[in-house]
Amino acid sequence: MAIRNTADNYGTVAKWLHWGTALLFLLSYVTVYYRHWFTEEQTPENWTALQLHLSVGVTIGVLVLLRILWRVMNPAPRPEPGSRLAQLAAHAGHYALYAIMILAPLTGYLGTSVDTEYFFLFDIPKFESTQVFALLVTGGFGISFEQFERPLDFVHKQLLGEWLIWMLVTGHALAALYHHWGRRDRTLYKMTNGKI
Repeated sequence: MAIRNTADNYGTVAKWLHWGTALLFLLSYVTVYYRHWFTEEQTPENWTALQLHLSVGVTIGVLVLLRILWRVMNPAPRPEPGSRLAQLAAHAGHYALYAIMILAPLTGYLGTSVDTEYFFLFDIPKFESTQVFALLVTGGFGISFEQFERPLDFVHKQLLGEWLIWMLVTGHALAALYHHWGRRDRTLYKMTNGKI
């Protein structure tokens, strides 16, 4: 299997980045829902679930940056035949997914009020503790962390977490299944075993 993308298939690196990101997003949801549904506030279990959620979020952020760099240096395989409208819809869906993959970790990090104990190996300071926050937010806008956090919290939790991510991921999965069983083309094969 080729490391780089070819005209017909995604390469090993693109596949690992794709499926790794998908798995991490799933793990992110598992940790946050476990925290809210099965732990009590101010308990070690609640803190552990929160720290795992934050650690996974940071990892997603790094992985997405790597995905973008890899995509810029390594063009995608040629699309399957289809109408111009279908091609535009596919591009719009992918751009929306990339936007969400950037916005979710970014708003999560910027709006968290605690340091991230990255998989309990080392600490990543919260944004509020950084010089950038002091310079841009407190100094530039003259607002407190609570005022800064409120819209980020809404975007991260309600807008993205409860709605948009689920809608886009579901749409992406359904489109892949439609290509596989409805159109019977190679779209899904390109991101799995590469064969038909």
